[in-house]
Amino acid sequence: MIDPHAPVSSGAPPWTEPAWLPVEPGTGRFLVLACVFVCAACGLVYELELVAFASYLIGDSVTQASVVLSVMVFAMGIGSLGAKRLRWRAAVAFGAIETALALVGGCSAMALYAVFAWTGGWGGVWADGPRWLLVGFSLAIGLLVGAEVPLLMELIQRIRRQDAGGAVADLFAADYVGALVGGLAFPFVLLPFLGQLTGALLTGSVNVVAGSALVLGLFRRDLSRRARWTLLVAGLAVLGVLGSAAFLAGDFEAAARHAVYGPDVRVAAQTDVQEVVLAGGTDGRPLDLFLDGRLRVGGRDERRYHEALVHPALSGPHRRVLILGGGDGLAAREVLRHRGVARVDVVELDAGLVRLARRDPGLSALNAHALDDPRVRVTTADALSWLRRAPAGRYDVVLADLPDPGITASTKLYSQEFYGLARRVLVPGGRLAVHAGPVTARPRVFWTVAETLRAAGFSATPYRVPGHDSGFATGPDRSAGSSGSPHDWGFLLAAPGTEAPRPRLDPHGTRPRTLTGSDLGADVAAARLTRVPGLPPSTLAHPRY
Repeated sequence: MIDPHAPVSSGAPPWTEPAWLPVEPGTGRFLVLACVFVCAACGLVYELELVAFASYLIGDSVTQASVVLSVMVFAMGIGSLGAKRLRWRAAVAFGAIETALALVGGCSAMALYAVFAWTGGWGGVWADGPRWLLVGFSLAIGLLVGAEVPLLMELIQRIRRQDAGGAVADLFAADYVGALVGGLAFPFVLLPFLGQLTGALLTGSVNVVAGSALVLGLFRRDLSRRARWTLLVAGLAVLGVLGSAAFLAGDFEAAARHAVYGPDVRVAAQTDVQEVVLAGGTDGRPLDLFLDGRLRVGGRDERRYHEALVHPALSGPHRRVLILGGGDGLAAREVLRHRGVARVDVVELDAGLVRLARRDPGLSALNAHALDDPRVRVTTADALSWLRRAPAGRYDVVLADLPDPGITASTKLYSQEFYGLARRVLVPGGRLAVHAGPVTARPRVFWTVAETLRAAGFSATPYRVPGHDSGFATGPDRSAGSSGSPHDWGFLLAAPGTEAPRPRLDPHGTRPRTLTGSDLGADVAAARLTRVPGLPPSTLAHPRY
């Protein structure tokens, strides 16, 4: 304990006597630490919510997480410094900060979604509006969160003076445990049961209630009558705003989805893996399938994509076929068009997508009910983990119908290890077909996939198929509304050994164009830069453009 008669340093709060509390000091300390716990949990939820929403709307989860974390940590330092000037009125300052934090953090998801949905397509300076707003929210939330700990330190010392080391230990223990609870609650409770918008609004409500209850209940004697009423009215107003927003969240989300995906949205479901949106598919309208905001299946030209992926690989023996991904059933549809197919194994991570592919009238009609065929067996598993346990030499053809290689989360599915495992499950003379992204838009990514296949012991023939040249972003792996959407798909037909297979013309109409030396140019040299310092050799390097 610090000697109560020790001289007070300059700039310290003017109080020397313990605060008058309506409870015992031990109970008061417990209540302060409980508030620290709740505030830490809320702060981490705000942080994760920003990362998740930015990754969903803007893409590239690594970049968005880096921006949010770095800006917030920097702002927390500035907020801690700024809180030094508020120590003299720690109680009222803490109450005001928690009220502001609840409003800013609780409404951040809805504001980001609104800007993305209604202004992101305006072009010009508005095109980067979601990114600037993300930085702004990260900065504001970081400043407010950073100011919490110094003020809570003053409040806990108001209850009973103790050495700084002990107070910091108690405070940080509650803070870190709260952060753990918040970090686990976001993906396992808030996101699956409430969604991003309602989850953020509920977190803000908990935040303002906890902060206001601590200040108005425990430290009300430190506040003037005017300050007490101001905090009470402000807290109730914030609760009213958050409650109204939560009540309207369903209508808001529906309107935002229509603004992002178009007026034909029929299904919007949050599965255990991703958000799945289906637009069209009835009354003769083409069906578009969006996964986490990216157009995975465009009804206008999905057939040429799946024909190009499947038919060249099945020009040889194809009794047993393995489809990695393909939970929409469209690749299986093309496989079943070939005679001699005895078994098709589909390994899909998202069971919710498979259920939609079987039950949704639009999607099941598009895939011709392929997943209900007795020759098709669907396994819910991660493709890489499943390949590690799969028996060797079992399949004549392996089709990698996977997310675009430019998406950070799918990098492991384009790694040397992944292709080495795919090679192990192939019979001698078997074939592997890989979608490697658009050649014209991201040539270095495409040729990097080719080099990774070569490193895994394959010889590959690259080919591409053009998509429809339309103003709307169509086709797999394209972000909705992106003006620079690619108008081709690049594929690689590979076989173990030194002799590369040659894609044959598809009898159903798809005409893949084999890429020759004149198509490679400088991109071959760029593609050979497949190793990036700091990444393991088995990792696919996918540079940003």
